[in-house]
Parts: sequence; C-alpha cells; structure tokens
Amino acid sequence: MKCPKCNAEFEIVSHAGIEVERCSGCSGLWFDMLEKEDLVKIKGSEAIDIGSEQVGEMYDDMPDVSCPKCLVGMIPMVDKDQFHIKYESCPICYGAFFDAGEFRDLKQHTVLERFRAMFEILRANL
Repeated sequence: MKCPKCNAEFEIVSHAGIEVERCSGCSGLWFDMLEKEDLVKIKGSEAIDIGSEQVGEMYDDMPDVSCPKCLVGMIPMVDKDQFHIKYESCPICYGAFFDAGEFRDLKQHTVLERFRAMFEILRANL
C-alpha cells in the first residue's frame, strides 16, 4: 500500500497488539476503521507517531487525497475536541490518515484545550 500524501510505501507498526501502517517517507499514519479510537485510549500509543510535525504540516492542506485502500477521494476532517488537528477519512472503508505529528498531538490535550472542553459542557448545560 502506498501513502496517499507522498506515495512512499507503508510499513507495519504495532502497539498493544494493534497494527497500523506508517509511511516510510513522510511518517504519516494510516488507521483502519476504529484503530485510531482504540489506540488513543492506550497509554504510550503516541510512540508510533515518530514523524516531524514540520514535515506533517507541509502535507496538511494537500487537496484531493485518495484512500490508499479504496482509491476514492477522502474527506477532510477536524477533530471534535482539538480543532487544529486535521486529518483525512475514507467514506468507504472508514480508514483515517494522520500526517506526521498529528496523532501524537491528538493524545496530548493541553490545559487550554481541556478548559475549552469544560467551558463548552458548562455552556451547553445553562
């Protein structure tokens, strides 16, 4: 399978028995359906994201990204809690591609991000 951003080959990496694909070129991560949701709950899983955030940022706004499995256009997505995290999702197989550094960032909520989330909950309950 080839990376949808830089076209390099993927390699298999594993954490807690869950295997994901990591690009051998740009170090982006491909998660099959629900792998991201499972890994984000597991302590230390950010270790699979070895890529440079600066390299990942170069690919952030790349248009017309195709799913490496289905070869259909993926949908640009934003994390519901951390709006600065952008990734692509396949509408067919529900896989997701994160540029280098994005999964690590997803795992690290800052104090400000936690404060915003609490504020949103309080505001919704008023």
